[in-house]
Amino acid sequence: MILKSVKIQSFVAISDIVSLLNMLSGFCSIIASINQDFKLGAIFLILTIVFDSIDGWVARYFNRNDELGFGKNIDSLCDVVSFAIAPAVLLYCLSKTVPSPEIITIIVCAIMASCGVLRLTRYNVIADHVDFKGFIGFPIPGIALILAAYTLSGAFNIYIAYILMIIVSYLMISDVKYPKFSNIPVIGIAVLLIILMISPIPTAIYGVDISAVLLLLLTFYYLFINLIKHYKSN
Repeated sequence: MILKSVKIQSFVAISDIVSLLNMLSGFCSIIASINQDFKLGAIFLILTIVFDSIDGWVARYFNRNDELGFGKNIDSLCDVVSFAIAPAVLLYCLSKTVPSPEIITIIVCAIMASCGVLRLTRYNVIADHVDFKGFIGFPIPGIALILAAYTLSGAFNIYIAYILMIIVSYLMISDVKYPKFSNIPVIGIAVLLIILMISPIPTAIYGVDISAVLLLLLTFYYLFINLIKHYKSN
């Protein structure tokens, strides 16, 4: 196919703007983390998930014609920033506020970033070649959701964060099958918890943010119940 035009406006659709908002939220999370505004950094990570979850819907709503795969590529490249790099930067900056071995922090953050890139690349390669409508490996926005919720929970511990991030990084590149969410009530509860978590409405008891903890528990359930099912079936 010979292209008649290579002007950027010939490629960009409304759904791609949403993908860019995803990436820009990840970029803002990185800036906030560097400035040690960890609450804001975590909130921006939550926003990356919101934008990432609706770009596909926007593309379908506007009947996006993407023969060249521009939308697929911009989505993956934006996800690298938002879900591979931004969470790693947040964890690294968080580690600077407590006594922790820097070499361990660097290794864990490098694992997060590397597994994120591997996860996204594999998804692009196998998307049209597997007979499964869900995700092979834990979906990459989950690592941002877990770290953001844990950061906002008021019960953050750097060593527990190390363990969680290594587990999630491994599961992202595993062959464990994770079905897409179809339970509307559960999705509604998760959305409500996200709204409460990033809103100024106080939901903390004795310094622990209940909405963040509940969201963490929901995510852990999805993470581990499918892992258990995978090993039971093998």
